Amino acid sequence: MATDAGQYFDVAKAVLGPVFHFLWRVEVEGLENVPVTGPAIIAPNHVSVLDSFFVPLALPRRITYVGKAEYMDSWKTKYLFPAMGMIPIDRAGGDASKGALDAAAGVLGRGELFGIYPEGTRSRSGKLHKGHTGVARLALRCRCPIVPVGLQGTVEVMPPDARLPEVFRHVRVRFGRPVDVTRYLDRLDDRLVLRQITDEVMYEIRELSGQEYVNDYATKRSEVLPSPTAQLSTEGQVPHGDPGPSGNGSGPPRTAAEALKAAQGA
Repeated sequence: MATDAGQYFDVAKAVLGPVFHFLWRVEVEGLENVPVTGPAIIAPNHVSVLDSFFVPLALPRRITYVGKAEYMDSWKTKYLFPAMGMIPIDRAGGDASKGALDAAAGVLGRGELFGIYPEGTRSRSGKLHKGHTGVARLALRCRCPIVPVGLQGTVEVMPPDARLPEVFRHVRVRFGRPVDVTRYLDRLDDRLVLRQITDEVMYEIRELSGQEYVNDYATKRSEVLPSPTAQLSTEGQVPHGDPGPSGNGSGPPRTAAEALKAAQGA
């Protein structure tokens, strides 16, 4: 199933691309930060169910992600989501997280792009939530960079609980500088390192999206449609100010070194 996901990506993109660009004014920034070849993790913020369309359509390369198997039960998403690169994962089993991680590693092992939402699920408040460390664990396992992405305007296109999207809105997809994890390859299972990397990614996403950061996890129980990559976790715009140190609730640390200092002082 994993190798079949996205086999019609080019066709879906050719059909949906012009439609999305007609219905919404889509602005893309920072594509030079996405590796032209080789594996990389694409890590966006998540505020709208349509995020999983705007990001793939903005990329020049095919991207794969995992999604809940329930999407295969609806005629509206049964064919469209796999065509856009979704690998369906049954989250009912106890090994769902491992299955998702293995599927992601397989995609990256083939030198492709893999998408993951570090928050684990959509934010209903519009704020940026604390990231789960699955993104860092995956990057270390596959020795690949993490490209943070800031989505702006998608929540205005498809707000939480909306049945239909709002058209003719402005959407911005901003790709940031890749976060290199190779300096931590000798500490693959160090939880502090996983948190450092994740916080660095979340800071970059915050700078790109302009969201206010809250130092707690997004809750699934308040979500109508969970994020397609929530299984990988192991644990619109709003104004933004100057982020504080990790743990004070005002923002993630700017760098991994700052995260380490904050953790040591905790």
